[in-house]
Amino acid sequence: MLISWNVTKVCNLYCKHCYRSSGPDAPTDRELTTEEGKQLLSEIRKAGFRLVILSGGEPLMREDLFELIAYASSLGLRTALGSNGTLITKDVAVRLKAAGLAGAAISLDSHDPSFHNDFRNRYDAWEKAIEGIRRCQEAELDVQINMTLSEDNASHFSAVADLAEELNVRALHPFFLVPTGRGTAIEDDMLRQLRYFDVLRAVLDRGKKSRLDIKPTCAPQFLPMARDMELPMRYTRGCLAGLSYCCILPDGEVHICPYLPVKAGSVREAPFDEIWRDSEVFNQLRDYSGYGGACGSCSDIGLCGGCRARAYRYHNGDYMAEEPWCYKIRTGTSPLTEEEPRQACPSPRPAKENKR
Repeated sequence: MLISWNVTKVCNLYCKHCYRSSGPDAPTDRELTTEEGKQLLSEIRKAGFRLVILSGGEPLMREDLFELIAYASSLGLRTALGSNGTLITKDVAVRLKAAGLAGAAISLDSHDPSFHNDFRNRYDAWEKAIEGIRRCQEAELDVQINMTLSEDNASHFSAVADLAEELNVRALHPFFLVPTGRGTAIEDDMLRQLRYFDVLRAVLDRGKKSRLDIKPTCAPQFLPMARDMELPMRYTRGCLAGLSYCCILPDGEVHICPYLPVKAGSVREAPFDEIWRDSEVFNQLRDYSGYGGACGSCSDIGLCGGCRARAYRYHNGDYMAEEPWCYKIRTGTSPLTEEEPRQACPSPRPAKENKR
């Protein structure tokens, strides 16, 4: 069980796709205080969670981050950092390790510095991210690379995997773009339908041959595909939202996931462990009989779950609706075959060719 806590909306970058619409001028007046944060961590531990991902915004913009990591460690929680990597100097990495941090997931969206820098809206973001990776490794922190995948950089995935192996990181997690926050402005770049499955297949193929832990994220169909490809099954479900994962916003609101703006409760109104146990939203997600459309009748619902954020986006806020890009559930055909689907799920906007 793992949880993401967006500890702040403040960020030193202004990335094009940011799901939290973060930036240097984001407000801080509603953020949980240090004491509220410690109380939240205690409640997270009481609810049975073991891994807390501290992200943002950029979590290193929060002055009490080291104190929060140390407190989480004292509770027996394992903590990881979700960061753009640009602020991780040698001293910062050493302090993170001393506080008890287990590892860091650092964003790297291309092997090409110019692409990454343009995407992240900073001229030296790529170089600083690489430096952050190396500083974490020197401090003996586990490092994972997170790559946001879209039409613009899907062709870069293999080169990023090569770079990840060269850097000797532990894992590479490609995040399939979900249009939320500022990501709605680049919605046309999202991978859809057959193209989505083509790229997902390529990611799984690379994972089969790589020493890296390569896990597609926001692409829950990867688990049925991995089964059909007879790949090792290390994970239990494609979409974990509401079952063994959720997200806490900077102001204490509890959401299904970072990409889905549905409130399950607020830790300023009730203890997190009670929200996790009793929330109607979470209990809906745990009842597979309540899933709508083709997802509800799919034999893989327990293994996949469909992307609830995409269902919300393309079905008028109905997060229990069917997954919009999965043609397997509409046609009965496997995405591993060469057969074209008889009826593809309609796109709200046409898919576009690769631009790079």
